[in-house]
Amino acid sequence: MSRLVMKFGGTSVADLERIRRVGRLVAAEVAAGKQICVVVSAMSGKTNELVAWTDQAGAATPGLPASDDEYDVVVASGEQVTAGLLAMVLRNMGIPARSYAGWQVPIIGDEQHGAARIVDIQPANLEKTLNEGQVAVIAGFQGVTLGGRVVTLGRGGSDASAVAVAAAIGAQCDIYTDVDGVYTTDPRIEDKARKLARISYEEMLEMASLGAKVLQTRSVEMAMAHRVPVRVLSSFIEPDAPADVRAANGTLVCDEEEIMEKRIVSGVAYSRDEAKISLFGLPDHPGVSSKIFGPLADAGLNVDMIVQSHARSEGAANMEFTVGKRDAARAVQIMEAVKADIGFDSLAVDDNVAKVSVIGVGMRSHAGVAKAMFSALAEKGVNIQVISTSEIKISVLIDAAYTELAVRALHGAFELDKL
Repeated sequence: MSRLVMKFGGTSVADLERIRRVGRLVAAEVAAGKQICVVVSAMSGKTNELVAWTDQAGAATPGLPASDDEYDVVVASGEQVTAGLLAMVLRNMGIPARSYAGWQVPIIGDEQHGAARIVDIQPANLEKTLNEGQVAVIAGFQGVTLGGRVVTLGRGGSDASAVAVAAAIGAQCDIYTDVDGVYTTDPRIEDKARKLARISYEEMLEMASLGAKVLQTRSVEMAMAHRVPVRVLSSFIEPDAPADVRAANGTLVCDEEEIMEKRIVSGVAYSRDEAKISLFGLPDHPGVSSKIFGPLADAGLNVDMIVQSHARSEGAANMEFTVGKRDAARAVQIMEAVKADIGFDSLAVDDNVAKVSVIGVGMRSHAGVAKAMFSALAEKGVNIQVISTSEIKISVLIDAAYTELAVRALHGAFELDKL
C-alpha cells in the first residue's frame, strides 16, 4: 500500500470550514487506498497572536524576540489545536484518525529553541497507527529535545516536519497551500507569471532561500538529501473538481534529470526582509572577517550577501553584509560589542533594501545571464548596491522602492511569460 504525507498550511486550515475541506481531501486519498499522514500548521494568524503574547509576557533578552524554551511551549500550541480539530473532523466523517504532538511521534530536534533543526524521527508510533488503518494527524513546526523540552522549527517549519516524516516512512510529500504551484515569479507583481509543471530541487532551494515563500528552505534541503518527491498544490481545489482542473493543479519538485527541457532561467525571486549593515574603516589585514562573522554565527544569525571594498584611507577597508530585518538590531548589538576588538570606525544600517534574484539550472551551461540581468535593470534606472552569485543564481541588492519594477523587468527580459 502506497504512503502519502499531506501538509496543510495556515490559510488551508484557517477556520473549521476549511478544516472540513482538508478532511475531504484526506478522505479522497484514503479512498484511493493510501496510508496517510497529515501534517498541519496553526490556523492562519494564530502563531502571530501567540508570538505577540510571548513578547508582552517578556522576552528572554529585553528588546529582542523571545527565544527560550518557554517561548516554544507557547507558540507550539497552535499546531496542536489544528491537529486535534482535524482528527475530530475525520472521525466524524467515519475515517479512523488520531492526532500527534511533535513529542509524541517523536520528532527529535536540537537545542536551538525557536529555530531548531530536526536531527531524527523515530517512526515506530506512526508505523503502528498507519498499519492499524488510521490517519496520523501530526502537529507541524515542533519537536522535542533529547532532554524532553518542546522546540519549534522556525517560520515555515511545518514544511520541514512534513518532508522529514515522508523521509522517515518512505512516502511522497504533498504540500497544500493557497496557490496551485510554483510560479516563475510572484503573480501579484507580474500578472504574466507562469506556473511551472516541474522544478528541480536545486532551483526550488534557491528560490526558497531567496524569498519565494512557497516552501521553507530547510524542507527543500531535506527533500533533496533524501530524494523525497514533493508536490506543491492548492488546497482550494475540491476532490470532485473537473479532471482537467485537478490535473493542472500543482508543481512537482524533483531531480533535475526528471525535467526534459532545461531552462536557462526558471524564475525571479525577491525578498523585502533584508537589512544591509555597513562597517567603515576596518583594518585591512587577515583575520578581520572571522572577527566579524564568527560572533554573528555563534549567535545563530544568518548572513547572506557580503562585499568588501577598499576604503579611502590607506590600509583600511569597508565591509557590507545583509541579514534578515528581524535580526538587524541583534546584529548591530553584536557588532558594537566587538567593535574594540575589530577596530572599525563606524557602522550604518539600511533596512530600506530588497534582494532580487534570477534562478535557473541552465545558467551552468549558458553565458550572458549576468549581462542580460544588469542590462535589464539599467534600462529601468535600477541601481545595484551589492551582487552575489552561485552556480545557478544571481542576486542583487537594490533600493526597496524599485522591487516590483525590477521583478517585472527581469521576468520580461528572460521571457518567462513564454514558458
